[in-house]
Amino acid sequence: MTLVWKSGWDGLTESEAIDYVAAVEAADGQELEFGVAKAINDFVVGCKSDGIWNAIKASCILAGARTLDGALVPLVGGAPTPNNFVSGDYDRETGLVGDGSTKYLDSNRASNSDPQNSKHASVYVSTKTGAGPFLGAISAGPVYTWIGPGNSSGNDIYVLNSTSLVVVPRPTSLGFHGLSRTSSTNLFYRIGSSTTAVSNSSAATNSETTEIFRIDRTAASFSIVYGASRLAFYSIGESLDLALLDTRVSNLMTAIGAAIP
Repeated sequence: MTLVWKSGWDGLTESEAIDYVAAVEAADGQELEFGVAKAINDFVVGCKSDGIWNAIKASCILAGARTLDGALVPLVGGAPTPNNFVSGDYDRETGLVGDGSTKYLDSNRASNSDPQNSKHASVYVSTKTGAGPFLGAISAGPVYTWIGPGNSSGNDIYVLNSTSLVVVPRPTSLGFHGLSRTSSTNLFYRIGSSTTAVSNSSAATNSETTEIFRIDRTAASFSIVYGASRLAFYSIGESLDLALLDTRVSNLMTAIGAAIP
């Protein structure tokens, strides 16, 4: 892609950020504030400095863009497929909201695109509601990937490539929620700026795609479930340091909020 340099891009140093900003502006039909563009550039710089950038294989910043179309431009990887969202579901500062019944994003990234024992998934939660996942996938077996509320009994589920669920008393924390698997026996989850390691055996996945705001449980002979929280970011890929990603994503969201009039 050949870009014509714009004066408003002075201070942007990373080709990935420049390409992304250009694509968002094309989708929006107008330019972003410089502060929003710089926040994105700083995120890329920071992730590279931390050594976690290359582990991110699919990601959308579901905030900052002026329109829903712009928000669905992928920062990394392929574009998600939106289902039933309308422009009113999107807020530039806080992200995209589900409805708990029909709306979801298909990331178009298969569960087995990343190694069984080297994988991460994360979201940034702006508002949280009752039952219904933030992100997940279920392969036949069933083999679960799940972040967020699991049922109405007050528990959340945090699991990645496993037949065994990690059930957590429902946290109230907003912000970054993430999972990372670095081996066949251990799983890390991060909520409320705290990372917890648990013993959890991995299992092989298949080509079921990871979804945001929904988990298709038909592979496990259960009904499909939808989430109704508001999310401003997601990422999927290989294992990484969740604390480092948390810092970068949280800084990104703070900077975007500060840059929007």
